[in-house]
Amino acid sequence: MKITGFLFLLMLSLNACSSGGQDLTLLAGTYTTGDSHGIYTFNFNLSTGDFQLLDSTASINPSFLALSPADNRVYAVNESGPASGLAAYVADRENRKLTPLLIIPNPGADPCHVAVEPSGRYVVTADYSSGTVTVFSPDTESIRYRWEFSGSGPDTARQKAPHIHCVVFSPDGGHLFATDLGTDRIYVFNNQGPDAPVLSDTVTMEPGSGPRHLTFNKKGNYAYLINELSGMVTVFSHLNGKLESIQSIVADTLEARGSAHIALSEDGNFLYASTRLRGDGLVTYSVDDESGMLTRVGFQPTGNHPRHFLITPDDRWILVSCKNENHIEIYRRNRKTGLPEDTGKRIPVEQPVCLVPF
Repeated sequence: MKITGFLFLLMLSLNACSSGGQDLTLLAGTYTTGDSHGIYTFNFNLSTGDFQLLDSTASINPSFLALSPADNRVYAVNESGPASGLAAYVADRENRKLTPLLIIPNPGADPCHVAVEPSGRYVVTADYSSGTVTVFSPDTESIRYRWEFSGSGPDTARQKAPHIHCVVFSPDGGHLFATDLGTDRIYVFNNQGPDAPVLSDTVTMEPGSGPRHLTFNKKGNYAYLINELSGMVTVFSHLNGKLESIQSIVADTLEARGSAHIALSEDGNFLYASTRLRGDGLVTYSVDDESGMLTRVGFQPTGNHPRHFLITPDDRWILVSCKNENHIEIYRRNRKTGLPEDTGKRIPVEQPVCLVPF
């Protein structure tokens, strides 16, 4: 285990912070272009908001992580241009440690998102720079299929070619969705085959919108998309893989063209979106349970570059990975109003990118 100096001091000074209350094990993926070791494991106290560094695991630019629902495996993309790959780890939940299993090269460049098929049949990456979707066997020893796309968008700086940014399964597992920031499309795959999904539909978004991250409500009848370039949130009704746009509402009021992540609270009553590059922060929306429609209710400024955030499973905390601040910000969440409140607590991690509960 390798731990940088300031994190070692943090580990010592906060050794007693997790006593009492319910604990959550947290994995943080990072960029390792500086001094970051890779994936960091923390204990987070759900009663107090205190934290403790537990371990670190070597990995190259593990910018997005996914846990397998079928076994004790954690997958991490290695977002490293032509040297990109997919790494697999065995998760020891009792001792809260990751053991490296293997790494397989990814022929696509810069995978930035990963998802595990709900029954564990395969693992999928969204490959940003190559604009591809790659399907791996669950043991990550082979590549089963690779989808290549073509096209461009009106933004000549950001949309010269396809840029697949995320891959997400519908709650029932029947379909896989891949967002293409470069061509303003969402690709829909049927997940009925035994080995790999099959492309079944293409959703065309507004030109120049830049689809980035997509999430579904638990029932699966509504989906929410953050568009990075337009700074808008698109609300869809969803049925059997068919998306129909029913609302578009602003997230980025400054037109900074850097909207990032989107997530629903566990109870489904509130949606959050992060914006970057100017006026960085979190936007809060209330969700109408019947119509799925959103109403903007607040904005919380954050540190620089809130690339990803996690709402804890108990709905009491929002943890924001502010990449350029080299820390994770801790916000207490009002479950009635949905609004976050800054606790002032910070988890120091160099270039944090992705947060997942372990």
